[in-house]
Amino acid sequence: MQNPIRSHASLALLTGVSAAALLCAAPAHAQDANASSPSTAPAPQTAAPPAPEAQAQNDASGSPDIIVTAQFRKERLQDTPLAITAVNAAQLEAKNQTNLAQMADAAPNVSLKPQGASFGPSISASIRGVGQNDFNPAYEPGVGIYIDDVYYPQLTGAVFDLLDVDRVEILRGPQGTLSGRNSEGGAIKLYSKMPNGETSGYVEATYGSRNRIGLRAGADFKLTDTLFGRVSGVFKQQEGFVDRIDYGCAFPTSGVPATQAAGHCKIDKLGGVGYQAVRGILRWEPSSKLDVTVIGDYTHDEHTIAGEVLLAVQTVNNGNVNAAPGVPYDSRFICGRFCNYITVGQPAATWAGPVAPGVPMAATQGNDRSLYDGWGVSGQINYRLSDAISLTSITGYRKFDTRFDSDDDLSPANIGFGRNRLKNWSLSEELRLSAKLAKGIDLTVGGYYFKQKSVYDSQQDLRYVVIPLQFLQPDPTEAEAKAFFAHLSWEAFRGFTLSGGVRYTDESKDQTYYRLNYNGTVNAFLDPVGAVYGVGYSGPDTRDYNGNGNTSEIVTALSGLTAKYSAKRWDYRIAADYRFSPELMVYASFSTGFKGGGSNPRPFNAGQVISFQPEELRAYEVGFKSDLFDRKVRFNVAGFINDYTNIQIPVLTCPTAPCAARLNAGAGKIKGFEAELSLFPVQGLAIDASLSYLSFKYDASSLNPAAAYPTNPGGVLSSDPPTVPPWKFSAGAQYKIEMGSAGSITPRVDMTYQDKQFTGPTVIGTTRILNFIPSYTLVNARLTWANEKGDLSVSLEAQNLFDKYYLLTIFDLRGAGAGFRKGRPGSPQEFAVTIKKKF
Repeated sequence: MQNPIRSHASLALLTGVSAAALLCAAPAHAQDANASSPSTAPAPQTAAPPAPEAQAQNDASGSPDIIVTAQFRKERLQDTPLAITAVNAAQLEAKNQTNLAQMADAAPNVSLKPQGASFGPSISASIRGVGQNDFNPAYEPGVGIYIDDVYYPQLTGAVFDLLDVDRVEILRGPQGTLSGRNSEGGAIKLYSKMPNGETSGYVEATYGSRNRIGLRAGADFKLTDTLFGRVSGVFKQQEGFVDRIDYGCAFPTSGVPATQAAGHCKIDKLGGVGYQAVRGILRWEPSSKLDVTVIGDYTHDEHTIAGEVLLAVQTVNNGNVNAAPGVPYDSRFICGRFCNYITVGQPAATWAGPVAPGVPMAATQGNDRSLYDGWGVSGQINYRLSDAISLTSITGYRKFDTRFDSDDDLSPANIGFGRNRLKNWSLSEELRLSAKLAKGIDLTVGGYYFKQKSVYDSQQDLRYVVIPLQFLQPDPTEAEAKAFFAHLSWEAFRGFTLSGGVRYTDESKDQTYYRLNYNGTVNAFLDPVGAVYGVGYSGPDTRDYNGNGNTSEIVTALSGLTAKYSAKRWDYRIAADYRFSPELMVYASFSTGFKGGGSNPRPFNAGQVISFQPEELRAYEVGFKSDLFDRKVRFNVAGFINDYTNIQIPVLTCPTAPCAARLNAGAGKIKGFEAELSLFPVQGLAIDASLSYLSFKYDASSLNPAAAYPTNPGGVLSSDPPTVPPWKFSAGAQYKIEMGSAGSITPRVDMTYQDKQFTGPTVIGTTRILNFIPSYTLVNARLTWANEKGDLSVSLEAQNLFDKYYLLTIFDLRGAGAGFRKGRPGSPQEFAVTIKKKF
């Protein structure tokens, strides 16, 4: 039986948003009543898009129009019945937002954070509480990221620099029928500036705190009357802010050997920046019917690993992990707010029982660098078959290779050390046929194909467990997906439009496991069957390797075992919107989405190869979009209720041993709202703000007992909070002061607030501990002088103006026996000066 309180709360949420829409509708309608009724108001689709200069303008002339393509056709942002945050290049520059994570900080109910060193150059991404925080290619992201409409399949390398972009769109809510693949929570789309042959360009240089050096440049040029090109590049370099210190040098009487000379104990600065990227675009337009675009890009990102700090330690005291004889892993290794004592390897040793005493442990050696190399090429063909029918083909190929090492315990103790390499390539093709069937009826149908292969090749040295674990795991994962989709928009009568879509997806994934010794033989501790019978064996235990006397039982080797996943899925969406007047549109929608399944990527034996199925979302949304008072006030609001089922929940204990698997452990309900406001009250003054709230409640009756505490410490309780901040708020203001021939000065201030965020439980003994990132508020500022022509500007920038100490991540493995709780602090206060010249 449905909970009446919960039902009434849901109804109140939807009714409240609808009521707010009608309250706004009344004055807007009354204002326009003498001029025209809603039935005679101009159809929003017919409004001509403003020139690029008008789109970038942020003054009393009104809100900028941004053209989006969320529904397969060009529409004004305010005419699209979706919750979208869209920001153009001028707005990104004004806010000092140079990468995707910075832009997402100001977007309601969006969380996009760089991960800690254990996860390499990857991000955690969620929209409306749905997403992913694990970079492993066995998992799907849950938030679709697209670069010029080409799907980027991994969280690794996804903190993209906003190099020469035209706009960024963040679509909230499941985009299963529109964006498609793994856009269960929403989609993030980056669009490059396209060449138009105008022979223009810019050069930008930045210098700032911690020897920050930044260079950006772009040029647009005309090759022939029908062939245009654009080239852009970025170079960023900056020292880190977390000191890596040699513990033995800093504490010479500790008994821990020193590697640095006395008085020179600082080894490096972690959390640095070393990013270079280049992009080239060719656009060929031989006729008004044909447009062909080819884009190529390359990124090299090399820097010190993410700077992390120890927050708490559970003492681990045994001869296998101690930093030196008699020096256990304990709170002595908590260094401070911006320092740690990491080492980049573990020494050779002899395993000290009680299990397998005397086994030799090889030395492992790495470094404190993170390396990412990635490139891609894409092509888009737009061909108009007639005035009413057009064909679009989008082809993309991407490839990357990343390497990073991690000393999770942040100390000279030998808890664990890993060397990681992830290689990935992906190929995609999308074909769309769009037709205007009649006045007010638009149809798009198409097909999509995607294929990728990843190899996660890591070397692990784990000494905190009860058995010696040194192994290689060169695990390949292959995935393939095919989809067919259709989307129809029908203006049933003046101002009222119905939209609907459907998508069929057929996808599969194969993951093959290997657990090998450093010399390439099968590791007997993780894969005893493989060590006895060889890679890929599955058959009778003729040698009775486990000594139970049963030689006919079927046993399976972990090494060479391939786990297979496949699913077929229908997603659909229906939406209705009504434009009361040119100032106000209201809408309601229902949509579905899913995140693909797979199998446990980190089994410690063959029995832990546990599969999981897709998780699913059904979303109900209502909202309104308004441009009021001669477009000097833009106010958009959306409220939503999501039914979330088959949730993929991480667990720390699988049958027979610790592990890190995922199970379809239960269901939940997500409720929330979002509001975005832009004000242009007087000439030169622009104000923007956003507010969001999200409530996530697990359905206790649906939780799988295998994933629930106390059976499984890594599971969830129905009372667990959401793993995203419930409240987010941002606000910014700028005022352009015109000074005639002396140019102009524009001061700007931006503030973001993030509520405390749950990062997961841990269990120490019988005590269950909930981890939270504390709430924080950040303030950024910028003062820009521009000359009268507007082609030269100088900006003084401040990031984290009040030097707030805050955390981006928390990672707690005390419950698993590793003894540490660590976090990644955000950047401290920074200042910089930027000079930009346009030509």
